[in-house]
Amino acid sequence: MSDNSVFYRFAPFIQDFIYRNKWEELREIQVEAAKVVFDTDDNLLLASGTASGKTEAAFLPVLTHLWENPSNSVGVLYVSPLKALINDQFERLQELLDEQDITVTKWHGDASPTAKKRLVKNPRGIMQTTPESLESLLIRNSNAVSRLFSDLRFIIIDEVHYFMDGDRGLQLLSVLERIQRIIGFAPRRIGLSATLGDTANAEKWLNMGTNRSCSTPKCRDKGRKIRLSVRFFPIAEKIPNKNSKTLLAEYYDYLYECTRGKRCILFSNSKGEVEENIAHLRALSEKNHDGGCYLVHHANISPALREFAEKSMKSAELPVCTGATVTLELGIDVGRLERIVQTGCPLTVSGLVQRLGRTGRRGGEAEMRFAFRYDMSLPKTVFYKEINWDFVMCAAQILLYTREKFVEPMYLPKLPFSLLYHQTMAVMSANGSLQPRELARQILTLSVFSGISKDDYLALLRHLLENGHLERGENGELLIGEKGEAAVNNYEFLAVFSVPVEFTVRNNSEVIGTVQNPFPPKSQFALAGQAWEVTELDRKAQIIYVKHVEGISANMWTDTGNEYVHTRVMKKILEVLTSGEEYGFMDESAQKRLSDVRALFTNAVAGNSEHYVLPLSDTMYAVFPFIGTRGTMALLYALRERGFDAEAWISRYIPVCIEVRTDRGKRALLNALDDIKKNKADKYGFSIPDNCEICGKFNDYIPRELLKKQYIEDYLDADDLVNLE
Repeated sequence: MSDNSVFYRFAPFIQDFIYRNKWEELREIQVEAAKVVFDTDDNLLLASGTASGKTEAAFLPVLTHLWENPSNSVGVLYVSPLKALINDQFERLQELLDEQDITVTKWHGDASPTAKKRLVKNPRGIMQTTPESLESLLIRNSNAVSRLFSDLRFIIIDEVHYFMDGDRGLQLLSVLERIQRIIGFAPRRIGLSATLGDTANAEKWLNMGTNRSCSTPKCRDKGRKIRLSVRFFPIAEKIPNKNSKTLLAEYYDYLYECTRGKRCILFSNSKGEVEENIAHLRALSEKNHDGGCYLVHHANISPALREFAEKSMKSAELPVCTGATVTLELGIDVGRLERIVQTGCPLTVSGLVQRLGRTGRRGGEAEMRFAFRYDMSLPKTVFYKEINWDFVMCAAQILLYTREKFVEPMYLPKLPFSLLYHQTMAVMSANGSLQPRELARQILTLSVFSGISKDDYLALLRHLLENGHLERGENGELLIGEKGEAAVNNYEFLAVFSVPVEFTVRNNSEVIGTVQNPFPPKSQFALAGQAWEVTELDRKAQIIYVKHVEGISANMWTDTGNEYVHTRVMKKILEVLTSGEEYGFMDESAQKRLSDVRALFTNAVAGNSEHYVLPLSDTMYAVFPFIGTRGTMALLYALRERGFDAEAWISRYIPVCIEVRTDRGKRALLNALDDIKKNKADKYGFSIPDNCEICGKFNDYIPRELLKKQYIEDYLDADDLVNLE
């Protein structure tokens, strides 16, 4: 056993667990994490690959602390983005704590009310929860908070990268800081992540509101074998003939060959594509009588079916292929996977790394196969609209990770006004009434709102008073108004992410999942990898009753997510387009497509490489900046400030170019771009339209002038303009 000094500091039951599971040695991250927990008072950030032992690295020393010095309340608060991850960790902790007097209690919407009451009555051990459940506790049972957490020692935040880049993570930080105020101290925090490119931002995020330092063990990367392959399928969907059907069949045959007889996940970026892929693979499996097991896992599948898929992958003796979106990207234990298959391009390098990390666990070879299909029968148009940019970006992502170990740094929003409304109403709901000065003190001193001025908060409060979300009491105190009561009492209030209106799909008594469309009787759609026919639609109860039918049907979901492409990714896309290198991870079909794309780009930019400004007509130009989304949008407004009619052209979510209409000529446009690059633009002076905003669930309750401020501050990056090509 390596580093005996650490091993013998663990509690005896943990030493027994290690021997019982025949660990030959402690991993480096487990040793270094134990030293931080045992020998410092720091927060701890554990950033290493999937299956590297992070969970044990956090819990082994923390549980030793609890064993040696039992807490007088809940001792460890474990926070996860997914209930499924909580359930998975619950089972793992139960095994570790077998016969120990350290309880583990799940606290979320689906957890046992009896277990929750038992914990409030006798708070102890480990509590597993989500940000929304903590919010509910603070609003609806704030008296229990002090009792539950009066002697809280550690807060473990799993998949910390998932929280960092949005309102949900800021909500979590806000909730934790509100708990700290109630109990009078800041417990130590431990963050776990498999995909962090920049640990400095993660440390800053983890430390917010704690006044602690953060230690991040720098462990040696032992490396692992990675097998990557990219294949391209030209199809002809707009020409519905025998040949086009054959081309499409070749695509599904390839997915079938990749997944047949393998324990694998088939990732896609949309729920509709997941359903389509699994339906076709099931049909091929039935045709070949191979007894293959093809399951579906995404947010619209019922919890029971998702849990069935997780357990099947983890314990089934036969190979299982599960089609999934981001829901299986996180660290749910699904056993030893042999392969990851991805249709299309992951949304980010971080996503690629996270998905690749699902395979090759415990020293095995990690394998990921990418499959692209592209409709070659589309009508000819301007060259950049004929390039499938996600295909090029996939190559860029692979190069950035395999050669440079680059993963996008997380962005910390400065003006989260939607969350500001949410936390204001949550604090008001918990307190009943507050004087304006006291409300402002409680809210604006939360670390997540450090960038919001008193004047801006006053503008929000006045707006809420005018619109009935708040009202004045007899003594000048603030109360929740009628509209505010309606918002806070809505069961969806606890979550700061938007959930579209959906209809529950039932087959007899079994819940299959949810869909967004109220399909009428006799219509058919796909869900959970199967085709269903509607027998009855109950609009009032929002229930669709169905029966199973043979065949393949389609279903579409509205994509409500936002993705921002990083400048390093765009620069690598340019390198891929201008390089003559043949990549070993591409097969012949993919390399041919890349050669065609390179020829398209090279021929178009020939003689126009200065700032990559391409004439489209006498008065129309395309500017290819090859910078990230936020920088591209800043360039758009900088050009408009100089009198150019400019619009961004975005492929899916990739900021490809800016289309500029002008009769001033190309030289005037080039001079403007030179000036923008050399002289930092003042984004606060941009003329921004009144209807601009960043996505936020509660934006309807925020004054327009504040949403405009947020847009400028958090969506436009004028500093990135120095990287303009």
